[in-house]
Amino acid sequence: MSTVDLGLPSLPGGLHGVPAATEPQTRKEYVSDQEVRWCPGCGDYAVLAAFQGFLPELGIKRENVAMVSGIGCSSRFPYYLSTYGMHSIHGRAPAIATGLAVSRPDLSVWVVTGDGDALSIGGNHLIHTLRRNVNLKILLFNNRIYGLTKGQYSPTSETGKVTKSTPMGSVDNPFNPVSLALGAEATFVARTVDSDRKHLTSVLRAAAEHRGTAFVEIYQNCPIFNDNAFDAFKNPETRDDAIIPLVHGEPIRFGTDGHLGVVRDGFASLAVREVADLPGGEADLVVHDAHTEDPAYAFALSRLTDAGILHQAPIGVFRSVERPAYDDLVRQQVATAHETQGTGDLQSLVTGADTWTVD
Repeated sequence: MSTVDLGLPSLPGGLHGVPAATEPQTRKEYVSDQEVRWCPGCGDYAVLAAFQGFLPELGIKRENVAMVSGIGCSSRFPYYLSTYGMHSIHGRAPAIATGLAVSRPDLSVWVVTGDGDALSIGGNHLIHTLRRNVNLKILLFNNRIYGLTKGQYSPTSETGKVTKSTPMGSVDNPFNPVSLALGAEATFVARTVDSDRKHLTSVLRAAAEHRGTAFVEIYQNCPIFNDNAFDAFKNPETRDDAIIPLVHGEPIRFGTDGHLGVVRDGFASLAVREVADLPGGEADLVVHDAHTEDPAYAFALSRLTDAGILHQAPIGVFRSVERPAYDDLVRQQVATAHETQGTGDLQSLVTGADTWTVD
């Protein structure tokens, strides 16, 4: 990848509402004593190593970090981190994490999930967490397959995918996770790749700094059931033309010697063009603005991702805007109620006026 500078603010010591550590933190403090057990070559290893190395940058103690996962290969994450954590219910991690975020403002809450866990049984929980803008971070590991249950097609598998559950090829139209998140008006949406540690870390840093829900899709290779699904982004011979780097404030230009760029193409659409063929050259290129309030621009960017065998996709932060966080608003309501109404009476609530007798 040509750059890892996302053009966004860098992470200060500590986080919003989470007490800062009084002493520097190290990677060793975040590594658990559990044996890491994934298939050899799994992209999860790279993400775990990057995450363990990144956590000390938060400037908070490990007891102020909570990891919540659902079900799937990626959901082993809480075992391998020496923080608080919960291996929860299939698809329900965002709901459990919401309760944590609302009740414990002193925690940095993270959800680790996969394309099957989050986008199939957990789809409803995911979109409502995003639209509410709960102050938590969601890492979606997308390997475009069900790995834990041995190779069935998933909601992100391409049409025609032959798997154990689709022996004649999938007839489903796959989700584009970034488009889905933007459609739910998530305030922070990004994409990165498991094998690019510098870029992955820079995206994690930007997500942690964001106040509200941060959604990060991670292209993650499954060497056993869907190997080389993201080869175009990793092969030195193809990655320059495959990766569309998003850097806030800079023209979107890529490819070998920068011969490709993104331009506006009709109403609310974007397209990739040869820079040499543009009348105005680089001046005609779109300058990336991650802080555009209207999600339509970021959504148009997300549609540059092909839905078949992936050959090209934007990588980086699509959208990062400010909006009140759900948990902040809930706590504000509770504080206002206490100030104006005092302490509530549970028994009065249970036996209130809205009661009736059934004969």
